[in-house]
Amino acid sequence: MAVPQIWAGMDIGKEHHHCVVINERGERLLSRRVLNDETALLELIRDVLDIDRDVLWAIDINHGVAALVIGLLLNHDQPMAYLTGRAVHHASGTYRGEGKTDAKDALVIADQARMRRDLGRLRPGDEIAVDLRLLTARRTDLVADRTRQINRLRAQLLEIFPALERALDMTNKGPVVLLTGYQAPAAIRRSGAKRIETWLRNRKVRSAAALAKTVAEAAEAQHTALPGEKLAAAIVARLAKGVMALDDEISELEALIEGRFREHSQAEVIRSLPGMGNLLGAEFLAATGGDMDAFGSADRLAGYGGVAPAPRDSGRVSGNLHRPRRYHRGLLRVFYLSAMASLKSCPASKTFYERKRAEGKGHKQALIALARRRVNVLWAMMRNGQ
Repeated sequence: MAVPQIWAGMDIGKEHHHCVVINERGERLLSRRVLNDETALLELIRDVLDIDRDVLWAIDINHGVAALVIGLLLNHDQPMAYLTGRAVHHASGTYRGEGKTDAKDALVIADQARMRRDLGRLRPGDEIAVDLRLLTARRTDLVADRTRQINRLRAQLLEIFPALERALDMTNKGPVVLLTGYQAPAAIRRSGAKRIETWLRNRKVRSAAALAKTVAEAAEAQHTALPGEKLAAAIVARLAKGVMALDDEISELEALIEGRFREHSQAEVIRSLPGMGNLLGAEFLAATGGDMDAFGSADRLAGYGGVAPAPRDSGRVSGNLHRPRRYHRGLLRVFYLSAMASLKSCPASKTFYERKRAEGKGHKQALIALARRRVNVLWAMMRNGQ
């Protein structure tokens, strides 16, 4: 790989970026604060290219607020390197002065790109992978919102009807539907189990009879009306309707994710790996971009996903292996959950897992070992396209 003549470090910000350009001796050729705006960024790119067209750009954020500058640089066929914010922070401590400014951070980024040869290069993103990253990130937010809403629902119901809160599993749809119509013990006793069962069946709730019997028994356990019950019941109903709305939105989003994932050229190859369904496959593409050439080997992919142990040897201590501190949490989740799912459908995975357990490894250790082995398989499948 040819060595550039100049390096341009970009400290990325929400409204403004700061760019510092240095030469091979580390001398500062340009330092400018630039608005996160297309016109201003195009002017900066022209000015840097006027200094020398053989330039390597380096940034400390590779998504979000950096999307515009990345897109413009890609449109101009400019090579880009990426330093994590953590790497910039630690490197800054080795430079003179304790002050922290955008200009200093940009200089550190440019200088690190000048000295280091192990930085990853940013490549044009696969359109489908970019879409899947947006869709899966939105789904993650909605699932978190649903969890918070259910926690609020349980807390509110606990204040007026502890027996019912204890009896219902809010992760299922049926109990949430029930709470949109019935919240207080007296109202449940007046309706009776049969009427509640019919009400639930009309709303297509599964196991309506069992659920109606459960809530009727809970109502018989509490005959005391607590203060504020009427208002709290109305709040419970509103919260339950909010959970149902989130469920509908999550279902719609999952349909979009599945449809977009199936359009990817590697979708069928990924889905053919036992335990890797549409959603986990989409999250895998969102985390990796679907381009295995960017990793170079299955070992690097495994390290990026946190399933390859990193050595921490010093002095007489050797063979001390631990999970790496820096890895992609979302990709680890994909590898771990798909390995767990494969135990039910793949005899080879089950055999490997049981062998690791027989060697004395715990459940999580054996699953991580299985996930690591499956990375090699997935890598080979995507490499060969079969």
